[in-house]
Amino acid sequence: MSSWDGIDEFVAVATAGSFRGGASALGVSTTHMSRAIMRLEARIQTQLFHRTTRSVRLTDTGRVFLEHCRRMVTEREEAFALVNEKGEPQGELRLTCSTAMGERFIAPILRRFARAYPRLQVNIDLTNRVVDLVAEGYDMAVRTGHLPDSRLIGTRIASRSLVTCASPAYLKRRGSPQALSDLDDHDCLVGNASSWRFCVDGQNHAYRPHSRWRCNSGSAVLEAALDDMGLCQLPDFYARQALAEGRLIAVLPHLQPADEPIWAVYPQRRHLQPKISELVGMLRKELPRMLGMGGKA
Repeated sequence: MSSWDGIDEFVAVATAGSFRGGASALGVSTTHMSRAIMRLEARIQTQLFHRTTRSVRLTDTGRVFLEHCRRMVTEREEAFALVNEKGEPQGELRLTCSTAMGERFIAPILRRFARAYPRLQVNIDLTNRVVDLVAEGYDMAVRTGHLPDSRLIGTRIASRSLVTCASPAYLKRRGSPQALSDLDDHDCLVGNASSWRFCVDGQNHAYRPHSRWRCNSGSAVLEAALDDMGLCQLPDFYARQALAEGRLIAVLPHLQPADEPIWAVYPQRRHLQPKISELVGMLRKELPRMLGMGGKA
């Protein structure tokens, strides 16, 4: 019996959420899947799934075992890819990114990447949670700002600007702030970032707004600003069209902070894999253009 017996079947069923779905993914019968996993459970002497007639769900042990098995399968496929003559991206690519940037920009790029490399299986997790790439078995994340994790390599792929703005009706009613201290007298609409960034006398400055309204969706913050509810600070891709149409007006332009870097980050051991190097190249080429920043990265 091979040490791999049942591993692929286990990962497939856990990923699909059913024996039928796992069997379809591997192109085998459900009977084969059931027997393979029963043999695996007997070999490791523990139950991996809670099974009912209607559902299959992982046991606590199964959840822990799944992460290790996914890494083993991924590393096996990566080993095959590295010795492939063409070095073509293949196997599974697991990427995580913030929801808004992922939906607007990263997912469309990854669709084109997947079409270019049909032997690649792409799994995108859009979340505002900071994922531990190493512990959770991800290949890459797209992140902004400072990168403190020394286990990761970061390649700058683009930049984004932050804009502080409000609707004309709100500014007519409350006045336009001229200095940072004026923000204390305004209604502030806050998103994911609890602090707003500014550049004061050449130095970075963080301002913590007193929020009248808070939501972890940039789109919802934008709609609140357009509804005359207050000031907001957002990445400019949210507000660009409304600013161009005069539905929002930028404030404190003399305190505009420096552009914020956008990074592709990945575990150190993976930086030479074809799927990583090729995707980084595509992100560096396409993301600045999609963000409306020309060639700036």
